[in-house]
Amino acid sequence: MDDQRSGSIEIAPLQSQGSLYGFVVSGRWPEDMVEWSKVLILAVQLAAVPGLVPTTTVYRVREDKPDLTPTAVGLVVAEGSLIGDGALQPGQFAGDEQPPGLFVLHPPAQTIPTVRDHEVASGCVFLPGLPYLGLDHRAAWVEADIEGTVTHLVSRGDLDPNTDADTAALAMLLAA
Repeated sequence: MDDQRSGSIEIAPLQSQGSLYGFVVSGRWPEDMVEWSKVLILAVQLAAVPGLVPTTTVYRVREDKPDLTPTAVGLVVAEGSLIGDGALQPGQFAGDEQPPGLFVLHPPAQTIPTVRDHEVASGCVFLPGLPYLGLDHRAAWVEADIEGTVTHLVSRGDLDPNTDADTAALAMLLAA
């Protein structure tokens, strides 16, 4: 992702045991919802690859600087599923080190496509705000097929997390 702001953002996927484990973010962090939406598009395009994201999975934005590359600024890593055995629990990410963002990726088998009869993966990035301080919650939603075609993209600020199932679930993971 090349940008004239203050350098480029580089995203490198990480795989573990045949599944998408997450991403290394290098160069700099996305600065706004447009840039976060671009990262989400890449993630959803990978989620469309059969078997790479076997079930709906939540990914946490971590500002830890990995030693994988000298330009790395952080990671986006798989934390678990929203459903089934071992599902993440409400308040899972509440506390001192609340993540600056969460992603949820749905494989094609768990996505109801916006474009009928078109198999797609989907996902959401949720950037929690502090509404009582005037910092709005923000989110973006993407659907993409295995060829990388984006069939649906929505980005919103000033968001009530309870108006969408993905953002409500992610907000629940952050709530104390």
